[in-house]
Amino acid sequence: MSVSSLAALNRFATLPPYPFARLRSLLGGLEPGGPELVMTIGEPRHAPPAFALELIARESAGFGRYPPTEGPLSYRQAAADWLTRRFDLAPGFVDPQKQVLALSGTREGLFMAALALVPERKNGGTPAVLLPNPFYQCYAAAAVASGAEPIFVPATAATGHLPDYASLPAGIWDRTAFVYLCSPANPQGAVASRAYLTDLLARVSRAGAVLAADECYSEIYDREPPTGALEVAAAGGGLENLLVFHSLSKRSNLPGLRMGFVAGGAQLISGMALLRSYGGATVPTPLAAAGEAAWRDEVHVEANRALYREKFDLADRILANLPGYARPEGGFFLWLRVRDGEDSALRLWREHGLRVLPGAYLARDSDGAQGGPKGNPGAPYLRVALVEDLDATRRGLEILRDEMSAHPAA
Repeated sequence: MSVSSLAALNRFATLPPYPFARLRSLLGGLEPGGPELVMTIGEPRHAPPAFALELIARESAGFGRYPPTEGPLSYRQAAADWLTRRFDLAPGFVDPQKQVLALSGTREGLFMAALALVPERKNGGTPAVLLPNPFYQCYAAAAVASGAEPIFVPATAATGHLPDYASLPAGIWDRTAFVYLCSPANPQGAVASRAYLTDLLARVSRAGAVLAADECYSEIYDREPPTGALEVAAAGGGLENLLVFHSLSKRSNLPGLRMGFVAGGAQLISGMALLRSYGGATVPTPLAAAGEAAWRDEVHVEANRALYREKFDLADRILANLPGYARPEGGFFLWLRVRDGEDSALRLWREHGLRVLPGAYLARDSDGAQGGPKGNPGAPYLRVALVEDLDATRRGLEILRDEMSAHPAA
């Protein structure tokens, strides 16, 4: 069989190159026009908590044993305790034995959840997976891997940068099996309100679908702690249609630890655990020990949040008078409106050595069928990660100010 024939059989052949691969192709062979400054990837650069690193060394004998598929119970208990404190849940609302699963980072769980839980057919048709547009790229790959049709729902300034799932016709909801939501949103930083989450959970429940609430940026916020989907589910009575995903990568500056968890309905967690027992990446127990300690400590999280707030204050001072800037409610990305994101990214690299991500690479073209304008909703944007130290961040923001002033959004 030829390579082209194999590609035709590959269900992932329709996926575009990953955003960072597209950026490498765009900038390939071009010399930076100044000292290189990378503000593309959402990789936290603040110092990780020292106690976590010390625990890994102290528990290193655990690398000599296979870890449990679902994660150590003590880790899952720490996760359940943190959820209870953070979202003011009733004690015991989240059962660590049946409703929490340790993850090797949330991307693994967000992908595997659709694979495990989307049925082959829904109401006699191909199941639909709803996702915001722009979106975290693993959502689309998970939809394709599960054999579903991904439905890209615009999340633009007109909708408050959150997907307007309520506007979808009944025919789509009838076959919807899975719904992704990221709050605070990547890339826009928008936060879903309690009213939004209440309405969405009710729609998901009526459809017999599952809401995958990606809340990995929930602890990096500007003013008020974002409402969690668990809070809304608790008020409504149960977790049967809900999965929430949390990570230590952003909250605790531990992206290399690959530690997170998913919590939700017991049957949903059981379905994920079954698939994970065959193909999942289990979490080594020394890393789980470090993760457990991180979930039980808030001092380092508050310090981390203060550092990001300082950088957003800096962004206000440098960019506030530009129409393409808005301070995000959460997360650590700027979503800057420019004339053309790809053109700006190319120019910023060629003239200044600043590496940022075109917003179009985080979205898909729209034909307008799901509302919103036709075209790529990310095209007039840049995503900028404020993960560097204050001096580097200042330099990057000043370069961006000059670019946005010289080439204002249309």
